Amino acid sequence: MSAPLPISRRLLAPGLFAAAALPRPAAAAPADGGLSRLREESRPLPAFSFLDGQGRSLTVEDFPGQGLLVNLWATWCPPCVAEMPALDRAQAILAAEGVAVLPLSSDRGGAEVVRAFYGRVGIRHLPVLLDPRGAAQRALGVRGLPTTVLIDRSRREVARLEGEAAWDQPPMLAALRRLIGPAGQG
Repeated sequence: MSAPLPISRRLLAPGLFAAAALPRPAAAAPADGGLSRLREESRPLPAFSFLDGQGRSLTVEDFPGQGLLVNLWATWCPPCVAEMPALDRAQAILAAEGVAVLPLSSDRGGAEVVRAFYGRVGIRHLPVLLDPRGAAQRALGVRGLPTTVLIDRSRREVARLEGEAAWDQPPMLAALRRLIGPAGQG
């Protein structure tokens, strides 16, 4: 297989990232579902807010006692789109354990764009949440999409993963449970 030809930003439509136009490398989804890229590091969580699908402002404090998997994504981001069904399945599995998946969309089109995407893809367990001005991304020091930040029940960032992952696979679910801690802890 030959290497893809470089693409100049000038050749892309305005607003698109050059990386989105390149073929995805075979290594984008490792055999371990991304678990090897999960960087564990406990640190204080900065304050940030985001919007729900009705435009109300929320913070992580609106999810008391829950472990949180904050996923920063957009409908125009191919690896983000690819991992959304796995995040949806992970939410279905982890909800009873007091874990909430919070997918913060940076789509400028707002809640309707996200709702339409959820309908097309069959997302049933994830809430519509928005980070339209990138405030959460800036507060969390996000370098690219998708990025997922894991927050334990004590409101500390305990891990993050940059890029796509198989969030619903048993080894990843076990790591999430271990890092977040059992319900009632925190």
